[in-house]
Amino acid sequence: MSEAIPYKIYLSEDEMPKEWYNVRADMKVKPAPLLNPATHEPMTAEELEGVFCKELVKQELDNDNRYIPIPQEIQDFYKMYRPSPLVRAYCLEKKLDTPAKIYYKFEGNNTSGSHKLNSAIAQAYYAKQQGLKGVTTETGAGQWGTALSMACSYFELDCKVFMVKCSYEQKPFRREVMRTYGASVTPSPSETTEVGKKILAAHPGTSGSLGCAISEAVEVATHSEGYRYVLGSVLNQVLLHQSVIGVETKTAMDKYGIKPDLIIGCAGGGSNLGGLISPFMGEQLRGEADYRFIAVEPASCPSLTRGRYGYDFCDTGMVCPLAKMYTLGSGFIPSANHAGGLRYHGMSSVLSELYDQGLMEARSVGQTAVFEAAEQFARVEGILPAPESSHAIRVAIDEAMKCKETGEEKTILFGLTGTGYFDMVAYEKFHNGEMTDYIPTDEELAAGFAGMPQI
Repeated sequence: MSEAIPYKIYLSEDEMPKEWYNVRADMKVKPAPLLNPATHEPMTAEELEGVFCKELVKQELDNDNRYIPIPQEIQDFYKMYRPSPLVRAYCLEKKLDTPAKIYYKFEGNNTSGSHKLNSAIAQAYYAKQQGLKGVTTETGAGQWGTALSMACSYFELDCKVFMVKCSYEQKPFRREVMRTYGASVTPSPSETTEVGKKILAAHPGTSGSLGCAISEAVEVATHSEGYRYVLGSVLNQVLLHQSVIGVETKTAMDKYGIKPDLIIGCAGGGSNLGGLISPFMGEQLRGEADYRFIAVEPASCPSLTRGRYGYDFCDTGMVCPLAKMYTLGSGFIPSANHAGGLRYHGMSSVLSELYDQGLMEARSVGQTAVFEAAEQFARVEGILPAPESSHAIRVAIDEAMKCKETGEEKTILFGLTGTGYFDMVAYEKFHNGEMTDYIPTDEELAAGFAGMPQI
């Protein structure tokens, strides 16, 4: 039957998801609630509504409803770039000479260059419905900021983006795409906020982190009338919106009788991995199927493989709610590696709980090996992958080569959730032999852990 499977599997518009899938509804042990940083009590909807949009708070706290309808206006927007293709990597299989069957879900076929638009348009929609003037956010590699600027432009909302300083400098063209869509972009940490000033005083010359940028974005949102803060990863609501990736993937695979043995995704905060695996994980949680899930993170920011599971601040400035997650400590500032979207100190509470239960594996990889895989993939599959997604490619290739050694015909699925056309500085460093593989020491990690609240 594999010979009958096309290179690219597309769904029709009628087969596109009409509902988001909420994996929390099928989890026997739910993710721990967000806590008020002052009282250490679970955050109420009223408290969260001071930071987030009202409808998004409702989705954030919903542990019970398995399916949540996608508003028609969002469905119509999705049709501009969805359904995205599920691709059989025939050329890569041939190059590797492996018996494994390799598939990837490609989310880079929109101007933002990534999967981030799936949640950006939803969050902008709910902000518009609430009658807000605009939103604030952070961005690492710039893909989330780009997606949100597009979504805000569509709904005529103001968009203020705090971009991690090292990415702001490494990826100027991504910054300019945001500005093209009307967003203001500030390198973080900055002197424009009180928390930014404090971070700069404590860490002079810092390259920044997502934790720093979150603190600044939250401060501006909570001090500006008619604004709310939105986040591109980590939160329950974001994984919910990104479930369109997994739902589409599973529908396409079911259509051709394909069942993946391994499902692989890069992991920074958890949005693309959580979105890809959600319906498959739901089957596993319900006892209907069995899969191997592998989260791949950078060795320079190893929250799952070397982090601690406990409550921690979601941001460096310690102004956000506390989340129970695998974390390196909110004060941990990773090295300026080129996978800017994976430079977050913590992991989604949903994915952290699944990992803690042993339902998911995790692997960390160095960035030189990641770019070797990215180049290999680009040469045979014709897509230049983003550094973040290339982490998944690295492990997919590794697993395919294991199949070559053992003769097993496993089916491998991974998420290719971004393109690397704005990441050429990183590719240049790799080609010039200037790329380094920084791995934090136990002492450096201990310093981050020491700042975790005692709960």
